[in-house]
Amino acid sequence: MSTLIQQGLARPYLRRTRLALLCFSVAANAICAGGIYCFPMISPVLVTHLKLTQPQLTTIAVAGMMGQYPAGFFIGKALDYYGAWACSLIAACLLSAGFGLFANEIANAPDAITQPSTSTFHNLVIFFFVAALGTIFSYFSSVFAASKNFPNYIGIAAGTSMAFFCLSPTVLSLLASRYFSLPNGEIDVIHFLQFLAILCGCVNLVGGFTMHMIPPAPTGKEESSSAVIAGDPEVPNERTTLLPKTTSGDNDEQDQVQVDVVSVCEEIPESKGSALDLLSDRDFWALAFVLFVIAGSGEMIISNIGTIIISLPSRNATNSDFVDTPSTAFMTATQVRLLSMANTLSRILVGTLADIVSPVPSRSMDGNGGFLRKHRISRVAFLTFSTALLVCTYAWMVVGVKEQAGVWVLSIGAGLAYGCVFTLIPSLLSSIWGFPNLGRNYGILFYVPFFGTPTFSYLYAFISDAHVSGSNQDGVCRGPGCWTLTFEVSTLAAALACGTSVYLWRAWKGRV
Repeated sequence: MSTLIQQGLARPYLRRTRLALLCFSVAANAICAGGIYCFPMISPVLVTHLKLTQPQLTTIAVAGMMGQYPAGFFIGKALDYYGAWACSLIAACLLSAGFGLFANEIANAPDAITQPSTSTFHNLVIFFFVAALGTIFSYFSSVFAASKNFPNYIGIAAGTSMAFFCLSPTVLSLLASRYFSLPNGEIDVIHFLQFLAILCGCVNLVGGFTMHMIPPAPTGKEESSSAVIAGDPEVPNERTTLLPKTTSGDNDEQDQVQVDVVSVCEEIPESKGSALDLLSDRDFWALAFVLFVIAGSGEMIISNIGTIIISLPSRNATNSDFVDTPSTAFMTATQVRLLSMANTLSRILVGTLADIVSPVPSRSMDGNGGFLRKHRISRVAFLTFSTALLVCTYAWMVVGVKEQAGVWVLSIGAGLAYGCVFTLIPSLLSSIWGFPNLGRNYGILFYVPFFGTPTFSYLYAFISDAHVSGSNQDGVCRGPGCWTLTFEVSTLAAALACGTSVYLWRAWKGRV
């Protein structure tokens, strides 16, 4: 008898231990996965030592951004069928290989280079693409290990795991500045990338053993209710009228419990099992367009915030202040951290607030479910806020920025909007198109930035390259003209996305 009691007591502790290890791996995978977003700290070295041009830098950055998306559908299917642990193991291999080979290619480059090497450039593109592919495997494993183990709090679970991911560039850039800085102020790129290869490989390898689906603990009430229902067919259930013919004693209490449960549950959307059903829904394409604009323009800024800073003087003065000084390097690192912190804060606040004021899907083990909370405000309101914020931010870049000090508005605005949209996507997909195929649907939608990122990034690159003066021996564009047209186009696109989000707000009224 004592043995049975000890086993019963041990099970909750075992489950809590597994949950603790799961949460640790979710946080560790996410916070170590953002190495590719440290590219602005790496790119100055690629310019000065490898003599790469702006279009070449943009191509490497775009390879990092686009490398996250081609396998989205297949990663989603793998998550639905196998689980997050498999994706974490694959991420360990890809991240170690990508960063390790990237570092090796730079280390093997000749010291005295006057023209960029085509073979080196192509190899760097491929290796950064591999690292980006590993990043998305690690990201998916973190987000869906959290979301599927805490389905009743999907906003908080997804938002928190994404917030750790957003903190990754900040944490890694601090490590790079503190432990991998050279006396001249540059980053020791080779050793920093080797460090990333080892760190990411070990962390994701651990995730392969801890990121399993943990069954929910059965509660005493559920077991008692099941036993009563099985033993007495007259006990009220979800098919019984709310005013039974006779009630007395304990049965009266059971009836009251049933009424309470039914009263808080609303009908959840029926899952559409086919990918064609999803692709034939015009609301899906409206959501995709909003993501196209926010993610595409946001990742253009993430990739090029360093060159935007370099294009501006440290203060509003003469051309002599267009100098790549330590203060400029410090300003670049500051903007990277501002963008990362805004991205992080947005995901935490939006995920938590959305779960409080918007319906949250709740499902039991038998597949039944409903919304735990009454609808107060649509989750699409947060999407509309994000697009409106981008309109103001990009308009500010067109009319208000003349020196480096004004770029903080861009970093914070783009970071807030970018984090908000990615936090909302999992809950919007599960609420409108159902929970069972969430991984697949998320993977399909993840192809949208695959087209949005190069569209906005090459718009920036070619406009910037066209404004490079022949007197600039370093090949870096100087002045607001390098990107004014880019942000004029981005302002118009953000305004169209804002109108589209208003349409979705009306179309999904009362559902999300």
